[in-house]
Amino acid sequence: MNSPEQPLPTCDEVLLCTPRTTAEQVELFLRRCLLPCGRGERIYSLLFADELSYDVSCRAEKLFQHLQRRSDGYRLVIVCDCEREHSYIPSAFSHCRVHTVPQRPLPEIQQYLRHHFRVAQASGSAASVFEDNMCVGIVSSARAGVGK
Repeated sequence: MNSPEQPLPTCDEVLLCTPRTTAEQVELFLRRCLLPCGRGERIYSLLFADELSYDVSCRAEKLFQHLQRRSDGYRLVIVCDCEREHSYIPSAFSHCRVHTVPQRPLPEIQQYLRHHFRVAQASGSAASVFEDNMCVGIVSSARAGVGK
């Protein structure tokens, strides 16, 4: 985010974890991150790793330890909820823990995201539903189940 022209991460650089994320998905992601194959200066992000099941987390840690020995360098960020810091992955990687807060003011972050999520032309795009031709939006309601 040092420059508005820096791209957002691509789909192969991010794994958004849920309790249903499989060991195979995590394995593919870690291999992509840790094995040298022209990855350049990419930064890989494992998001909500605290949501992984215990079995998947164990397998992921073992694979990480194995692949890390063979890797000459990697850039991996594991993001977890601080409320779940005692789950497997945050505990296993606690020696690498860094508590962070956004380093930029909120309006600057919002402007950066607006720059990347705006659709150039609203011709027949679903982006016309959202303000300023954004291709991403958040729909919320105080009442549950009202057709969001």
